[in-house]
Amino acid sequence: MATGGRLEGKTAVVTGAASGFGLGIAQRFVEEGAKVAVLDINAEGAQSVAGELGNAAMPLTCDVARRDDVERAAQAAIDAFGKVDILVNNAGWSHRNQPLMDVDEASFDKVFDINVKSIFHFTQCFVPHWRSVGGGVMINIGSTAGLRPRPGLTWYNASKGAVNLMSRSLAVELAPDRIRVNAIAPVIGETALMETFMGVPDTPENRAKFMATIPLGRFSKPRDVANATLFLASDEAEFLTGVVLEVDGGRTI
Repeated sequence: MATGGRLEGKTAVVTGAASGFGLGIAQRFVEEGAKVAVLDINAEGAQSVAGELGNAAMPLTCDVARRDDVERAAQAAIDAFGKVDILVNNAGWSHRNQPLMDVDEASFDKVFDINVKSIFHFTQCFVPHWRSVGGGVMINIGSTAGLRPRPGLTWYNASKGAVNLMSRSLAVELAPDRIRVNAIAPVIGETALMETFMGVPDTPENRAKFMATIPLGRFSKPRDVANATLFLASDEAEFLTGVVLEVDGGRTI
């Protein structure tokens, strides 16, 4: 574990931390001195990542769409760490890129349960804790899809628009409690969801076509999102709340 890092002495819960952006965030937080609860529905993945991160990490298995699971995981993190300073709501899911009329109700519900309702559950579980300890930090992983939507992902776009706006509203309402709430809006990234976002056919040509819409000329990487999340989680950002930070290589310009 790092000494004198930007999160030295801090504790964090990162959801969806067994892979993708969440894994990158957990790794970066540990590098900067934090103790991290690696939370994921994939128990084996969470255990593997926590093992790789060493004594600074603990695995938590949780379905973020289930209130009882979230309550249990939140309490486990609080019991283990004494208090939780930072919560990163990163877990997310998308229906496949396809015409909006082809997405069934079950897929719509799953998108909103994982991307939106999970934040409701975690807010309900952590706000009382933060009020009792004098403050906290929540960072929600939204998306440029909620700022500059594109066809084929309408219901996913809507869920991320909700995340972006919810973060700003939470920030206003929770500011008197010294609870900062911000969001990250990444452009499509090099994660397991890329194929889902690209749709059919997911070809090198189609990827190149989308990449051409990003001024800096590449997709986002977990490290990009992790670095932005680190900044918003740190005391360097103590006067920032209600921010939706675009980590997008200029995509939303």
